[in-house]
Amino acid sequence: MASLVFVTGGVVSSLGKGLSAAALAAILESRGLKVTLVKLDPYINVDPGTMSPFQHGEVYVTGDGAETDLDLGHYERFVRTRMGQLNNCTSGRIYSNVIAKERRGDYLGATVQVIPHVTDEIKDWVIRASEGYDIAMIEIGGTVGDIESLPFLEAIRQLGVEYGKNAMFMHLTLVPFLRAANEIKTKPTQHSVKELRSIGIQPDILLCRSEIELSKAERDKIALFTNVPTKAVITALDAKNSIYDIPKMLYDEGLDDLIVEGFGLEDKVGEANLDDWLEVVDRTINTRHEVTVAIVGKYVEHHDAYKSLTEAIAHGGLRQRIKVNIKRLESEDLMGNDLSSLEDVDAILVPGGFGERGFEGKVNAIRHARENGIPYLGICYGMQAAVVEFARNVCGLEGANTTETDPETPHKVIGLITEWLDASGSVEKRDEECDLGGTMRLGGQQCRLKEGSLARRLYGREIVTERHRHRYEFNNHYRDIFQKNGMVLSGLSMDETLVEIIELPDHPWFLACQFHPEFTSSPRDGHPLFTGFIEAALIEQQGEVPKGVARL
Repeated sequence: MASLVFVTGGVVSSLGKGLSAAALAAILESRGLKVTLVKLDPYINVDPGTMSPFQHGEVYVTGDGAETDLDLGHYERFVRTRMGQLNNCTSGRIYSNVIAKERRGDYLGATVQVIPHVTDEIKDWVIRASEGYDIAMIEIGGTVGDIESLPFLEAIRQLGVEYGKNAMFMHLTLVPFLRAANEIKTKPTQHSVKELRSIGIQPDILLCRSEIELSKAERDKIALFTNVPTKAVITALDAKNSIYDIPKMLYDEGLDDLIVEGFGLEDKVGEANLDDWLEVVDRTINTRHEVTVAIVGKYVEHHDAYKSLTEAIAHGGLRQRIKVNIKRLESEDLMGNDLSSLEDVDAILVPGGFGERGFEGKVNAIRHARENGIPYLGICYGMQAAVVEFARNVCGLEGANTTETDPETPHKVIGLITEWLDASGSVEKRDEECDLGGTMRLGGQQCRLKEGSLARRLYGREIVTERHRHRYEFNNHYRDIFQKNGMVLSGLSMDETLVEIIELPDHPWFLACQFHPEFTSSPRDGHPLFTGFIEAALIEQQGEVPKGVARL
């Protein structure tokens, strides 16, 4: 049976529960424990897949095809455990399951209620998600006091009773520093813990977000009013250099020892080894080069919409100690002839997205990159836009487009598979295997890379597995004309039915992929495509290969 650490938040949202849980998990993992993390979200949506990035941020896709909260991206960047369907659960999912059981008669005619039926469903989910691990970190979204999160809080209260010494509660709260008064205020934390205790949960650990270090007297005061031992009142300062500082910061506060001792795991663990994280932070701080990358998208005003992407870009520079400055450009602003905002960038990236808004601006940015020899990386919609641009301006296919943007286009170079796969291609078979047609292709799928291609050199192997989230595909009827005009289809699905990667060999660095490589990038390992892309930006910026940088 796994030991459970429940992570709650109070006072205000966005205090960093996900990052704190992930960083603590990283320390515990370094001590030899098998750790997983679960995010319980109180909103009624079944999953974030249909939610606007402006409201919710990015949709993070797991290897098994779950559309999840962006915190799962933090989890996977900090620990080696891979997340899946069970690692994110919403109120919508819980209620959907409960209603399905009620309709089947599973409750034998009982009146279905929040307690015990909804809370039991939440508890069952947590138990299933934690099976096979030493420790499971269970993060509850929202803030204590929100009406939406009450069923989750009641469920973890019950689990705390049932698990006894195998359950701990860590509460993340705000201790504001009032500059005018030049003092820290502990009252918000006191009230937050009072709210938590009113529903039957006594925190074992307080993680106090503060601008400055809490003094012994301030920690004693918080401990007195919250019934938490002083040694378990932890200062959680803002990371000075990078979020990857956080494991070392929490380790220095002794947080992992509180968990290990609380669960009596002293005999099962070794000393923490945070060398990997110290190296990541060192490479982040002590850079030798600097490049600027333009992200041309439609959600650029909301930074969380591209959270995994911006992290992956930063990871791409770590190997050669390259600081990457990101210039966010709204694609709608590039729909005319004025592309001057692209003149000072070293590379251009067009990320995934949906819908026609700003599509032509993306196409214009890609043409600028192709014609001016600027390194280009296209992801998902960024590949589809690159196909459209090449079709129009190189292949001479006037009016070429994706049917998502223009259903009446004379050249459907990108479309739903049912729009171009003929009867001999067995649409039914493809739909069954890949869940294509009018639905989404989701999760990890294998891809075979063409020998001698840039993609093959970057990955260093023939078969790779990457995560997808899209509906539209390259139209195979146009393969020949694209290849005759110089495009290399360097990555294909294992049955060679679907184009996964395109590249231009006569360009300094031009590659676009149908999948989302940002979801498998991590600070310790990077990702071959992002590493190659950032290093290509540096090479093109300097006009030569800098000393110590190997051209891939």
